[in-house]
Amino acid sequence: MSAVSPTLRVDKWLWHARFFKTRGLASKVVTAGHLRVNGDKIAKASFGIRVGDTLTFPQAKVIRVVKVQSLSERRGPAPEAQMLYEDLTPEREVVPPAPKYEGKGRPTKKDRRKTLLSHRSALE
Repeated sequence: MSAVSPTLRVDKWLWHARFFKTRGLASKVVTAGHLRVNGDKIAKASFGIRVGDTLTFPQAKVIRVVKVQSLSERRGPAPEAQMLYEDLTPEREVVPPAPKYEGKGRPTKKDRRKTLLSHRSALE
């Protein structure tokens, strides 16, 4: 007889792990189809996740990739929530800000092109 591993609703787990401020926000992300569990799109907030599952979802302009380390009974403090997952999100390259126009008044089209070209060459 095989032991069935416990599951927890994905919206509840995202809220417990403090990725979203409310369970409703977590549910909206899931039902909008923005969550993947082990590479498969999930559209129901009631989907059960297990320890070892990998979740991919957007959070404030960043695509988060996390591996579920444990399930929780409650939404605890942040240090406790960080023990629920392993963050696999790749580090993002920092892009330097575009240079500011240093002339007086509104820049001309020629000035804008020059600023854009200098910014592109700085990135390369």
